Order: sequence, then C-alpha cells, then structure tokens
Amino acid sequence: MPNQDNNTLKVGMVFISIIFFIFGFVTTFIITLSDPVMEAFSLSYTEAFLVNSAFFISYAIFSIPSGTVVKKIGYKNSIVAGLLIYAVAGFLFYPAIGLESYAFFLGAIFILSLGTVLLQTAANPYVTELGPEETASGRLNLTQSLNSIATWLAPLFIVALIIPEEVVNDAVGEIMEQATVQPGDLLLPFLIIGGVTLVIAVAVALIRLPDLSQEGVGSFSSTFKYRHMLLGAFGIFCYVGAEVSIGTSISSYIVQPDLGGGISRSLAIQFVGLYWAGAMIGRLFGAISMSDIKSAKTKTLMVLGVLAWAFFVGMYTLDWNLQMASVFLGFAVVNYGLMQLGTGRANRILAIFAVAAIVLAITSMLTSGRVALWTIVTIGLFNSVMFPNIFSLAVKGLDRSEVSLASGIINTLIVGGAIIPVVMGAVADYSNIQVAFIVPVICYVYILFYALVGSQIKPAEGAAATAPATSTGVGPEHKEV
Repeated sequence: MPNQDNNTLKVGMVFISIIFFIFGFVTTFIITLSDPVMEAFSLSYTEAFLVNSAFFISYAIFSIPSGTVVKKIGYKNSIVAGLLIYAVAGFLFYPAIGLESYAFFLGAIFILSLGTVLLQTAANPYVTELGPEETASGRLNLTQSLNSIATWLAPLFIVALIIPEEVVNDAVGEIMEQATVQPGDLLLPFLIIGGVTLVIAVAVALIRLPDLSQEGVGSFSSTFKYRHMLLGAFGIFCYVGAEVSIGTSISSYIVQPDLGGGISRSLAIQFVGLYWAGAMIGRLFGAISMSDIKSAKTKTLMVLGVLAWAFFVGMYTLDWNLQMASVFLGFAVVNYGLMQLGTGRANRILAIFAVAAIVLAITSMLTSGRVALWTIVTIGLFNSVMFPNIFSLAVKGLDRSEVSLASGIINTLIVGGAIIPVVMGAVADYSNIQVAFIVPVICYVYILFYALVGSQIKPAEGAAATAPATSTGVGPEHKEV
C-alpha cells in the first residue's frame, strides 16, 4: 500500500486486534448478562431482554453519525474516543446499581454501547484497508476470531464475578438450591471495564498507528446507490439479531429439565461461553481458509493447531469434561469440513453456514435433552464467519472514500440485536422458549438469500465494481458463485 511499510501495517493489525477483543468482550458480557439481571431486578423475559435493546439501539441512532465522525477525525482518534466513552460508562454503573434503578442501569448500558458503535465503525473498514484487498475477508476473520476469544471469556467472567459461589461450586449436571443474584453483585465487572479501557485509551493515544487516508469525496448519498451494500446491511441486521437472540436465551433454555436436560445455572452459562467459543474457532478456520497462505503443509498444521485449541477450549469451559469436550471437537471438525466446500469464496461459505444454522436450530426445536442442547450451542460455530463475510461482500466495489460511510450504514443495522431478541422474548412469553427459536431461523433464511442472490453486484453498479483495485475497500477480483 502507498506510504505504508509492512512493519507499520503489522503494528496497526496488532493494536486493532486488541480493540476487537475489547468491544467483543463488552458486547458479549452485556448479551450474557440478561439472565442474572432478570433475577437481580425480578424481571420477565421481555423486560430482561431490554438489556440487549438498550445496548443495540444505539446502532440505529449513532452508526451513521459515527461514520461521519470517523471520516472527520480519523481512525485512531475515533478509537481513542470510543475507549474513553467505555470508561465513562463503566463508572456510571456505580450510582445506577447503588440506587438499584433498572432504568438508570439501562441508561448506563446505552452509553457503553455508544463507545462500541464508534469502535466498530472505525475498526471494520480500518482492517479492510490494512493490506491487500483480495485478503480483506481473511483479515476480518482473523480480527473477528480474536474478538471471539473475548466473547468466549465474557460468560466465564460472569460466572466468576457475578454468580454466587455456592452455584459455581455445584457439581456438573447436578441441580441444587440456587442462591439469588443481587443488584450489587453486578457492579465489580463494570468498574473493571471502566478502569481497563481508560488505561488502554491513554496507551492507544500515545502509540503511532498507520494513518490511512480516506481520499475522495464520497458521501452517504453515493453509498446508497449500492444495492448489494444495502441488502448486506439488512443481512447484518438478521445475523446480529439471530446471534444475540440465541446467546441471550441459551442459559434460560437449557436449564429446563424437559429441554436441555435441566443442568445447573453455572454450567448453563458455561455453555453460553462455548457458544461464543464456537464463533472463535470458526473464525480462526475462516482466517486460514481465506488467507493468501500458499503452502498446503502450513495450512494443515495451522488447522490442526486450531482443532487442538478447540479441544482445550471445550475442556476448560466445561470443567475438564472429556466427553463433552470431544463432542465439541467433533462439531469443530464438521465446521471446517463444510467450510472447505466453500472453496474460499465468501458468499459460498456464507450460504453453507446459513443452511447449517437453520438445520441445527430446527433440530433443537424438535428435540430435547442433550441433542437439543448441543444443536443450539454449536450454532456458534456456523455464526462464526457470517459478520466478516457479509461485511466484506457489502463493501466490495465501493470507493475508498465511501467505505467508512458505508460502515456507518451497515453498523446501523446492528440494531437487529436490539429488536430481534425482544421479538424472540415476546414469542417465548406467549408460547415457550423452544418455539421462539423460529425467530432466528427466519433470520438465517434471509442470510442464505443474501449469500446466493443479494450479494451479487448488479450492472447498474458496474462503474463502482470496475473501479481500479487501489480505490476499493474489497477487491473486485473476489469472485461470486
């Protein structure tokens, strides 16, 4: 890339990966929080799922303005600002929880989410520009996989710091009298988030990162002409809504004796961690499959390393249970095998994984016990590459000056994480939690449509699609099915 040496780009990738880790941790922490919040404030499903609405509604309000902010002040300054918003919000939970006010608590979550929106709007296009265009999907999968390490750890963080000790020490699979989560139990994690992000904001401000230009006169009106970008933005709406809905409801779903087998609450939250860990494993596979690594031997060794990591993650997450870790490893092998059917093409892999998610969700709806548990938890493996693949397909063919603006538009539709979980909660309250999984199934059906049809660039967009490779966010040589 012009004016950027390889070492500077590597430094940029290292620090942007840290940012992906941070907002991945915060996002999943909030998603997983609904179950203990429901108990702490004595809420219904619908009321508890408002935690997700308070967090994700900011994407509808702030994503497009944040695209303008990023274009005006640059990627680095936007990242520092997002981290400072995190710090302020983290400390706001002290009065919110002290007053035991659920409304105040939701307000603090909303402010926290503003930082996430700004970080995500800056980070995704920044990664697409940090290297060759034809490997943009691979870089996004790599950073998203590091993001997913955080999403795996966040539920374990909740078990360690929020769930009462006598529940954590419960024997695997055995139900005992549950201790009650109190509002005060929720405070410490937020204070830690506030303090850590304040320190990192100062560090990022002092570090030299690649200063990537956004040359051109792109505007929001010009980005709206791209049909595949708009359909991709709605694909993000469906993907985030489905992923958050499932992640929010797993712990409530599998503790019920007639569904997931009636396991303990602490183990249920650990399975939530495994759901998010699946996304991490799948994204690591995606980063390998869609990279520019030529050596088959190197790729094979990397894949074996990821499989070994998957086995360790399963063992660690599920209290060193060999049988359950082996089941998770088996699903990881299937995940990689299906990914190879996509032959490295973002839209083909997206279609295959959408079908897999549909099959798993419907199977869970029609079964019970450990079959229902595993089929819903392992959807995380197939959610893995959906966001980076949808994003890279949506910004393909756009002028560089339009990429950060398009990122704002696409991120606006992350509001699906605010709307779809509440719809699913309402269906669960009206019927039951098992029937409610029809909501994410519908979302995955749309993603399948986008992969096969909606992601294709139409002739009307041909001028942008055939622009010189140096001016695009994702290279035009990325072929469709």
